[in-house]
Amino acid sequence: MSAGTRLPKVRALTAGVDLESFDDLQPAARAIDLVARARARLEREGFEVQLGRLALPPLLARVAPSARPASLARVRELDALVGAAGMVLSVGPLVVDDAYDPALAGWIAELIAATQHTFTSVAIASPDGGVHRQAARVAAEAIDEIAANRADPLGNFRFAAAAQVPAGTPFFPVAYHHGAPSIAAGLESAHLVHDAVLDAAQPRDVGRRLIEVLGPALMGVERVLDGIAHDERVQYLGLDTSPAPLGAASIAAAIEALANAPFGHAGTLDACAMLTGAIKALPVRSCGYCGLMLPVLEDDVLAARASEGRYGIRELLLYSSVCGTGLDVVPIPGHTPTAALERLLLDVAALATRLDKPLSARLLPARGLKPGDMTTFENQYLTNARVLAV
Repeated sequence: MSAGTRLPKVRALTAGVDLESFDDLQPAARAIDLVARARARLEREGFEVQLGRLALPPLLARVAPSARPASLARVRELDALVGAAGMVLSVGPLVVDDAYDPALAGWIAELIAATQHTFTSVAIASPDGGVHRQAARVAAEAIDEIAANRADPLGNFRFAAAAQVPAGTPFFPVAYHHGAPSIAAGLESAHLVHDAVLDAAQPRDVGRRLIEVLGPALMGVERVLDGIAHDERVQYLGLDTSPAPLGAASIAAAIEALANAPFGHAGTLDACAMLTGAIKALPVRSCGYCGLMLPVLEDDVLAARASEGRYGIRELLLYSSVCGTGLDVVPIPGHTPTAALERLLLDVAALATRLDKPLSARLLPARGLKPGDMTTFENQYLTNARVLAV
């Protein structure tokens, strides 16, 4: 295997923007330049960067209803600025408190429909407030409202419900910023995890071997980012060590190799726990989720096993208790009632709160489809699969 295949990809190169209001977009312009320079430096060191990203403070969560139209106009301006630079933007959670406003879901859907490169979220649990029951209702209604836009069947790809997710998490849609300008990264390294599992002589050696394989690779990324932060006089927040998969670079393939069984069968939970333990022991500064990501439609093997009926949403929640990010890129029936969505989000929030760990839910209602039907989403990063029952 060549040295290049042993390198992780930088999936999310994320700059935190110290934006105080949408009246002055200069901090965002400076962050765009910072990401461009950081990307060039990483690529000179041999690391492929998939996408530059900007994360804002949750300014929109404090916007009065009467000011929403003006704020949306400024977000659209920033969306165009970021898009022209080949990057994407997270405006942070639009709801941070446990409060219900019947107009919020429509506002969130309007923001998604009016932009192309902008991501957002709703906080459904927090360390100081526990489960946000009213906010979960808003998030459920927003998922339904976003899905109602037939012109964009993947609008919910840019929206998530976030439970106990801290500032500085580099992965979207849940990223948001707090404090001075910063830089962080999330990595696509499922192929390295698979390498480590195959290289291990026996299961008990997997943790050690994963640290031996992933450790130097991640330390190489950290060395570059730490130097960038020093030279640019911004904070280096760390790496989200979650080994994000994409297509054939499958985390489920690594789990299957370790469990010696198809993903979803007995042994999957044990394999997830073993890999997560090693990921959390990696010798780098960490931020964000730092667990296994199981995005159903972004992983070829996960999509295949979902289509074979080997696991469902309940199993994904079970695996989240010992590893990753919650429910990510999960196809669900288009007719799913809002009340059922709300109950599912409350399950995610309860799990995150009880375990004191970040989880999120990014659900993709497939209009006109019922459980077992095959999705027909058109996106270069997604693999279609059968719809899972809620």
